[in-house]
Amino acid sequence: MLNRILWAALVAGIVGGLATAALQHFTTTPLILEAELYEGGAPATASPASLDSVTFGGARLILAHSGHEHAEDGEAAWAPADGIERTLYTSVATIGTAFGFALILLSAMILANVRITARTGLLWGLAGFVAAGLAPALGLAPELPGSAAADLGARQLWWLGTAVATAAGLWLALRVSSLPAIGAGIALMILPHLIGAPHPEGFASTVPAELAGHFAAASLVTMAVVWVLAGTLAGYVWERGEVRQGATAAA
Repeated sequence: MLNRILWAALVAGIVGGLATAALQHFTTTPLILEAELYEGGAPATASPASLDSVTFGGARLILAHSGHEHAEDGEAAWAPADGIERTLYTSVATIGTAFGFALILLSAMILANVRITARTGLLWGLAGFVAAGLAPALGLAPELPGSAAADLGARQLWWLGTAVATAAGLWLALRVSSLPAIGAGIALMILPHLIGAPHPEGFASTVPAELAGHFAAASLVTMAVVWVLAGTLAGYVWERGEVRQGATAAA
């Protein structure tokens, strides 16, 4: 059982992660590189390079809501060099993320005692995106370097609580499905937003609003893709394994 889970998650992680990394390369990465020109309060007279002239390297993983961090001594934190090095690091991180998502989805489907197929994997992947991507984004939109943000620890705590509450709410509403469970599930999903996400005192940002809005939309689409691919591919590999096992047993 464990070997089957790891194999299905590994295939889903590699294939889904590479596909998502390719999507990031042409969508979110150029936006991050453009935003880095404004980070640190670039003067208004500076002429940012156009996207056409930017080297399309890798960039930080956009699946988490994090700002640009710096070392405590004031120097910029280490980051891979532009070009192939950044692309490689981003691709590896994205593959690891897809692998983790596939493991979570397979484990949840096994615990729920559902028949694991590509279709059920897709549906559970969509639920994972709602819990870990869409719901937290209602309070904390994906951020570009240079965006104003509250304390990182407070944001991470709120994000985690929102993801867990939304996942539990979806489970109650869609799996238990009794009237009290649906009501409790809806209440759980609403609760984090009633508490409110942590935000900075002011919303001053060095990043143009149009760039930030484009990035938030592209990030959510990319996150939806990686969740759906992870679930669908893991379900497909698991289903094919069952077919092979059945054929072997019949022989």
